[in-house]
Amino acid sequence: MSSHEPAEPQPVNPTLGDLRRRIDELDRRLIDVLAERIAVCHEVARIKEHSDTPIIQPERVRNVLEGRRQLAIDSDLDPDFVEDVMRVVLAETHRIEVAGRRVDAAPEKSAVRDNRQGTPTDIHTALDTVATRIDHVVVTVDDLASAVSHFTDNLGFHAEPSDPERPGIAVLVTGGVTIVLVSAAAGPAVADHMRVHGPGIHHVAIEVLNARYAHDALSGTAELTALVDDVHGHEQFFAVRDPESGVQLGYIARTGHRVGVATQNILEAFTTGS
Repeated sequence: MSSHEPAEPQPVNPTLGDLRRRIDELDRRLIDVLAERIAVCHEVARIKEHSDTPIIQPERVRNVLEGRRQLAIDSDLDPDFVEDVMRVVLAETHRIEVAGRRVDAAPEKSAVRDNRQGTPTDIHTALDTVATRIDHVVVTVDDLASAVSHFTDNLGFHAEPSDPERPGIAVLVTGGVTIVLVSAAAGPAVADHMRVHGPGIHHVAIEVLNARYAHDALSGTAELTALVDDVHGHEQFFAVRDPESGVQLGYIARTGHRVGVATQNILEAFTTGS
């Protein structure tokens, strides 16, 4: 069904099956719209290829993101969510513009991304269905002020407002990327960690659809902390630090309103997961 055709009447008292079928149809329409948008982007790429127009135009990107955020607000959608979606779309359109100038052919792909035939309890299948993206990365630093200056002055990040009750932590953001800097001033557990390991990546937080499900799936295959809940609607747990790579993984589900990272949960990782 194209976007111009009238929607079919919906049942007065829909069942779960009715709603799932409606979601399937909406997803088909969403993909149709994406396909149409990408087709237009191919046309834009062809025009740019024969002109002096640069591939990346920061002002245009800003206008698109700001405009789509306003459309989201007008449609009663979370603008941060819509911005995340638009950044993925913009990244794909940029890839198309660049890839179109390559001489090598695009690889063939199928609808099946992974040939593993796992059971619902298989760890690969379980995590593959709920892991969505890297949510944030936590990095320990010796001098917080100096590190913040480096990221903000040289690397294009800006600092989120700090929590005066939790010194020694700075949340830095650029676009959809979040890095959390933590110094020994954040607490004894951080200081102890840094005395042994020094500065560097402490943990990478992976966003999952459901933290409790992910915790159950990994239990028995990895040493995990207990699930940490907070008032903001973050559910998070951590795998114990791997001595070989020196990196610890965290798993986070956002079940409340969309807010930034929770500093208490980050400190919890230093207390129980290192």
